[in-house]
Amino acid sequence: MSEAIEIGIIGGSGLYAMPGLSEVEERTIETPYGAPSDALVVGRLEGARVAFLSRHGRGHRLSPTEVPYRANVYAMKLLGVEQILSLSAVGSLKEEHRPLDFLLPDQFIDRTQHRAATFFGEGLVAHVGFAEPTCARLRGIVAEAGAAAGVPVRAGGTYVNMEGPAFSTRAESNLYRSWGADVIGMTNLTEAKLAREAEICYVTVAMVTDYDCWHPAHDAVTVSEIVANLTKNAAHAAAVVAQAVKRLRAGGERSCGCGSTLRHALITDPKLVPAATRERLRPLIGKYFA
Repeated sequence: MSEAIEIGIIGGSGLYAMPGLSEVEERTIETPYGAPSDALVVGRLEGARVAFLSRHGRGHRLSPTEVPYRANVYAMKLLGVEQILSLSAVGSLKEEHRPLDFLLPDQFIDRTQHRAATFFGEGLVAHVGFAEPTCARLRGIVAEAGAAAGVPVRAGGTYVNMEGPAFSTRAESNLYRSWGADVIGMTNLTEAKLAREAEICYVTVAMVTDYDCWHPAHDAVTVSEIVANLTKNAAHAAAVVAQAVKRLRAGGERSCGCGSTLRHALITDPKLVPAATRERLRPLIGKYFA
């Protein structure tokens, strides 16, 4: 029997590969939602079997709206992944969140318009709880990992998920600031919703590249400076992920409730669920629908 792959890593802008992987192999996986963003790279990191996926594809081929989020999370589920560390480049909405800082959001605001953000429908309705959209246990582990890696990591905060690909207007940026939001990005809320439905623990590691356009110095920042910050953030992310994986490997069974999210969320009478829908969602609902 092959060794379980319990940890998934999704890399965002600037992080298209996972340094430190050994025993590497690529897995091309087809899902009912099409192909993931790229082949999943399976290997060993800090003694644990992990799966890495480049969210935008190697070479950054997919815009935030084009990312096949359902295929990405479903593929992780098929591999047996129970915990996802998601890395994402963001803009800062507060002076105290400086470029090269990392933030672990515990809340999201959804400003997307054009995305499929659920596995359910087509004859099976599910309403998962989402008041706490990221896993508190996993956030605590990653915060410890940041301290061990010497990377500034703040636990908690609100991530505004805009549609993109264009950035905010200044009026929008100031609106989000008036809401008390901390950072802005284009991807992670959609992943968090799908991970919750798939009963996978999920944490966002939001890596600040620059201040959003509300900041007086925003227009003076050059593309080369942003790219340099992306490169530095990628190196810091690799260090944090390695420390987090080490702790997850030693942590034993999950103690949170993420692994049983669907227990009270599936609303439809099982006898009425179409066979095709039941089969499509078997990796998610199999333990509830015999």
